[in-house]
Amino acid sequence: MWLKESNRPKHLLYAIPAAFVGTILFSTGLAFGMEFKDKQWGGKFDWLDIAATEIGGLIGQALQIGVISLFV
Repeated sequence: MWLKESNRPKHLLYAIPAAFVGTILFSTGLAFGMEFKDKQWGGKFDWLDIAATEIGGLIGQALQIGVISLFV
């Protein structure tokens, strides 16, 4: 499964609190920033890493909406 390859579990897990505290747009920015860093250090730009980060961002944003809806 592609989510278990490379460091994609870290991408997913780090995006959850980022989107919970910020938004999914914040986690998207983090995803592109991490891939830019990888490319600058001689690696390759990996769209599957971004997809893994986006999945974590969706989870974090859903948790944020759930917590906010408890207080409204």
